[in-house]
Amino acid sequence: MARPLRIQYPGAYYHVTCRGNERRAIFRDNADRQKFLETLSLSLETYRVTLYVYVLMPNHFHLMVRTAEGNLSEFMRHFNISYTMAFNRRHGRVGHLYQGRYKAFLVDSDSYLIELSRYVHSNPVHGDRFKDATIEEKWKYLWGYRESSLQGYLGIGKKQQFVDYQEVLAHFGGDTRRGRDAYARFIVEGLEKKIRSPLEMGRGHGIVGEKEFIAWVKEKMVPEEKSRREQPATRELGKRYSPKELIEQYCAIIGETRESLCRKGIQSTARAMLMELLYRYCFLTQHEIGKLMGGIDYSAVSYARKKLRSKMREDRQLAKQFEEVSNRIIEDSRLKI
Repeated sequence: MARPLRIQYPGAYYHVTCRGNERRAIFRDNADRQKFLETLSLSLETYRVTLYVYVLMPNHFHLMVRTAEGNLSEFMRHFNISYTMAFNRRHGRVGHLYQGRYKAFLVDSDSYLIELSRYVHSNPVHGDRFKDATIEEKWKYLWGYRESSLQGYLGIGKKQQFVDYQEVLAHFGGDTRRGRDAYARFIVEGLEKKIRSPLEMGRGHGIVGEKEFIAWVKEKMVPEEKSRREQPATRELGKRYSPKELIEQYCAIIGETRESLCRKGIQSTARAMLMELLYRYCFLTQHEIGKLMGGIDYSAVSYARKKLRSKMREDRQLAKQFEEVSNRIIEDSRLKI
């Protein structure tokens, strides 16, 4: 039977988890957990991967990451091997530490980044141990849980340099007291409503996202069924496009100047289209797009892109126009880097 397809491309977001072999502990003490985080930090830097959320459990871990270079497999291979070697050396053991390969879900960050951050940060109270616990008891436990990035998000613990807190907190008002309090309420709300794991929607195909995102992934990155059976290895999207050249090409196509589209305070469909193109074909984060568009914040980029996609669902002519522009840009090989 073929292994599940690994979909990789620059700028992709993932939820990653890995369990101990035979569900055994992968951490025996605080020294192991510290070594794990040190190894993780080094691997993140080496492979240019951004970490947003992590939680360490006794026999497994959860990560939420973004790969700038479409190299999740290389990153995870290096990281898992490095930690396994350190763990085995320290405890005088040999053999596998993990139960098979890691599991990864490709994530539509526009729709599910914050939902998954809540799910991962709440993971320590998902088990049978807390089945009859009150909301207050669960929240108190999470508040004091140190083997997690949550304390840095809440401002009650020292922030770790290898965790990017900005992108998630941007949805709640930024890394301010108000934003951190809003994120805390968001997690408590999930406990109260017993919100189900967003990962359930990715069962079978490994993609957590809206229909549009799933269709885009399948069209651009998933090989034909025959190829998938014969070569079930990683499928990678080709080279990404240069933001500078894409902007210039787009402006030439629509007859606008860069200054008119990228100036702060401007709101137009053409400007929103440019944001969407930068996201799809240059694989920039919404923070990076905001800088190019005159220094606007993440939430403004997110809102403009969502509004555009909503318009295109209702206006077939607008959707056709966007597709035609996209095709012209893709055909220009000068944009690839």
